[in-house]
Amino acid sequence: MARVFPNGLSGSAIKGAAVVCMAIDHAAFAFVPTLSGLGILLHVIGRVTAPCMCFFIAEGCAHTRNPKRYALRLGVFALLSWPCFSYFETGRFFAPEFGMLYSLFFALLAVLACEKLPGLPLKILAVAACCLATEWGDWHYFAVLYAVAFWAGRGDFRKQALLFCGVSLLMLAVYTGGSLPYIVMNLGVFLALPLLAAYNGRRGGEGHPWLSKWGFYLFYPAHLLLLGVFKGLV
Repeated sequence: MARVFPNGLSGSAIKGAAVVCMAIDHAAFAFVPTLSGLGILLHVIGRVTAPCMCFFIAEGCAHTRNPKRYALRLGVFALLSWPCFSYFETGRFFAPEFGMLYSLFFALLAVLACEKLPGLPLKILAVAACCLATEWGDWHYFAVLYAVAFWAGRGDFRKQALLFCGVSLLMLAVYTGGSLPYIVMNLGVFLALPLLAAYNGRRGGEGHPWLSKWGFYLFYPAHLLLLGVFKGLV
């Protein structure tokens, strides 16, 4: 890995790669038959995004100076993204389909609960409640579990990778139903590991701090809305 990324990758660089993968994934859902060869390939690429974003939820909790403001910002954008994701998924603006930012919001709450609550039983109850809340989001249950896994192993990437693999195997059992095309598609989550292994611990994006901070929050609803509109026109 060091030969490919001699200086590692900043958080902004990894998030940028994840955003590109997300756009490919959503464009494929809009315009390419899901179980076609091309569709499966594009969705394999798209599976990189969720683990990366969950990783940076755990990182964000460790680095933020104001967890309440962080949670508020994520919650506001989750709410603003709801009609865009809903329209992309269903053609209606306010169906009970809340999207990935909604799931990441509860992933953040789960990590904060693990940090703040006393005793393992309370932590487990809080994580379980956050998992249940994501039933109406994207990557339900597993956005929370990935973020908690990365939080639990923070500071030891081997431990993070092992926990990530454990959650991913559970995800494959739950999401795929034993269907080979869906198993292949969801194996794409493991492509996130080389990117995350190259993380150099730096935020990055110093030349464009506003874009680094707000880019994903703005791009997520905007691209979903545009894809939803184009999908309706085709």
